[in-house]
Order: sequence, then C-alpha cells, then structure tokens
Amino acid sequence: LVTFVIAYFFVMTEEFSHLRKSKPVVVASGIIWMAVAITATSVGESYDSINYTFRHVFLEFAELFMFLLVAMTFINTMTERNVFEYLRVWLVAKGFDFRKIFIITGILSFFISPIADNLTTALLMCAVIMAVARGNKGFICLGCINIVVAANAGGAFSPFGDITTLMVWQKGVIPFFGFFSIFVPSAVNYIVPAVIMYFAVPKQNPEKNTDVVQLKPGAINTILLFLATITFTVISHQKYHLPTTFGMMTGLGVLSLYGFFLKKAALTNDTKSDKFDIFTQVGKAEWDTLLFFYGVLMCVGGLASFGYLAYTLEATYIDLGPTVANILVGIFSAIVDNIPVMYAVLTMFPEMDQGQWLLATLTAGVGGSMLSIGSAAGVALMGQSKGNYTFFGHLKWLPAIALGYAASIYIHLIYNSDKFDGIPLLL
Repeated sequence: LVTFVIAYFFVMTEEFSHLRKSKPVVVASGIIWMAVAITATSVGESYDSINYTFRHVFLEFAELFMFLLVAMTFINTMTERNVFEYLRVWLVAKGFDFRKIFIITGILSFFISPIADNLTTALLMCAVIMAVARGNKGFICLGCINIVVAANAGGAFSPFGDITTLMVWQKGVIPFFGFFSIFVPSAVNYIVPAVIMYFAVPKQNPEKNTDVVQLKPGAINTILLFLATITFTVISHQKYHLPTTFGMMTGLGVLSLYGFFLKKAALTNDTKSDKFDIFTQVGKAEWDTLLFFYGVLMCVGGLASFGYLAYTLEATYIDLGPTVANILVGIFSAIVDNIPVMYAVLTMFPEMDQGQWLLATLTAGVGGSMLSIGSAAGVALMGQSKGNYTFFGHLKWLPAIALGYAASIYIHLIYNSDKFDGIPLLL
C-alpha cells in the first residue's frame, strides 16, 4: 500500500519533477505483485493460483490497451491527413472566439461519448482544441478540463459510453435502456462546472492564419472508416457479446489495408508529402499513457489480491449504507480510477435496488472527472496535450467540478426517486 501511495505521489508531481507518470507505477506494480507472490506462497497458495490471478488482471489491461492503441492510431492518421488542421482553419474562418469554441467542443463531447465512448471522444476533441489554440496554454487547459468532464458525463448514461457502464450492463444489473434514466443527472454534472469555467475563458479569437489547408487524399475516407469501426464495435459487442477490442482491431486492419493503397497512390503520383505508413501512426501513440494504464491496473489488481478493495467497500456499504457508499465510489474513482473501483463493487455485489445501482454507475462514471488521473479520458489528455493540461491545472477547478458532482447526485435522488425502494438516506 505504501509502494502504491509513493508511486502515485510521483504521478501527481509529474508537472514539477518531469518524471513521466508511467515509470513509477510500472515499477510499483512489479514490487506489489512480487509481494503478492511471496505472501501467497508463504500461506500455501499454489503457483497456478497466483499465475491465474495475474493473468486475469493483465487480460483486462490488454483489452483496454488494444482499444486505446487503435483509437490513438485513427486519431494520429486523421491528424496526418490534416483533418484537425482543416477543422481549426474552418473554426477560425467562422469567427468563433475561444468562448464559442469552448461551448461547441463541450457539447460535442457530451453527445458523442455515449456512442464513441468517453476516451475516444476526449482524444478527438482534444486534437481539435490543440489545433485551434496553437500554444495558448491557458485555453487548452480549460478546454481539456471541459472535454474530460463532458465526455465522462456523456459516457455515464450509455452502456457504450464508458468501460464501467459496459461492466455493469454485462453483469445484467441494469437493462440497456435503464442507463438513460441518468441522462438528466449526467447533463447537470457537465453543465454546472462548464458554466463556472466559461467565465474564465479569454474573450479573444484564435490566432488568425492566412494559410490555406487542404485535406490530404483519403482524409474523408479515414473519418468514415473510424465511424464504421465504432459502429462495427458496438454491433459486435451488443449482438454477439464480443469484446470491444475485437471490433477496434478489425477496424485497424481495414485502415492498414487502406493505407497500403494510399501509399501506392502517392508513389504513382510522385507526391511524397502524401505518402502514408500505418506503422508510423501506430508509433506516434501515447505510449506513456498506455504504460501508465498497465501500471495502475496491475497495482490495483495486486492490492485487490491482498483484500484492500473488498475490505474497504464492504465496510462502507455495511456501516454507512448504500447511498453514502455509492457517493464514496465516485470519490474513490477520482483517486484510484473508476475501472478497478467499479470492478470491486461488482465483485462484492452488494444487495441494492435499481436506483442505487444507477447511482453507483453515475458516480463511478463522473466521479473520475474531479481529478485528471481519475479517468481514462483525463490520463490520455495529459499525454496528448504535451504539458498544456496537467494534474495541478485540473486541480484548480476541483471545487467547480465537485459542485457539479454533488448536484448530479441530488438531481438523481429526486428525478429517479421511483427507482428506489423507500427514501434514499440523503433525502
């Protein structure tokens, strides 16, 4: 536990130490699992049991890793094909100032994430913000915070919007259309901090540029391929219950084949600037972010093997009651990450009515917005923004985001009161 805390201290101080966040957690995960192995064998556990436990946690990471790698590759490809640069020039040409861009990217994030998932949506919108702001660190930071909050809030009311909602839906706790009951609380969670942050956005226009940007060959087709990949992933998961990684990897295969024809066309037309290599785009993925997820999930999986998560959650649900415990789920999600927290809740499977399960889903989905390290979207954007969006930059707006978190819970308790057996504790 001390090892994990020390590692997270270095993650939170990355802005000052310049030590990449993946390094301490990867090392910590190795130390923790060695402690698991030594402790387990000392009390008579078999090596096969330890091996199975490690592989189970690693498989969860591997699925997330491949999903993220494909999403990042598509985004890198669209960036290379000038999609986001073209969008930036279009937004500037329309005369949108930073405040309008702040609103547009936030609303788009909220409504795209239920379909494309919060992580993919955040990566897309961050690419737009980075292209439009061009070095304006203050606006990029605010824009990224707004995107993280909006994407997490939008992903909370859809089975496909977040990994935690996927887990809840697959467990059969909440039916497919049942998730839409928390649309209004999710919207409140996004709107409250967005309104507060809006007044901090500078009243100025992006830097004007007379450059004429042309989409490279295949830009539109790449966008269509990405949308088709998301659609195929959703259908294959919903209808055939295949892992989301299956659909994304199939899409990557199609993109690589399409890239072959782009490369051939560039050589034929002797346009070296249009030459495309899929492995170059794969190489540009945020490997620090991907390795960070490995470290975090393996650390938490190791701590779970010692019984820390189960003990904590059991104590809270029994001693404090489900309402308070589910509120704490969101707070834990901000600190530890929502995936292992929701996994622990589903593993323990406390006896709750649908209103409480919806509350747990809501808090796990949006609670991670309170800290930049609390959600996949926040961690990914810290890597993608290249130092413009940081842990402490996000931390400054914690009170506003926490206010939205509290408001969304209160709205849920009132708006979905018919889904609770009796009156929730806070009412």
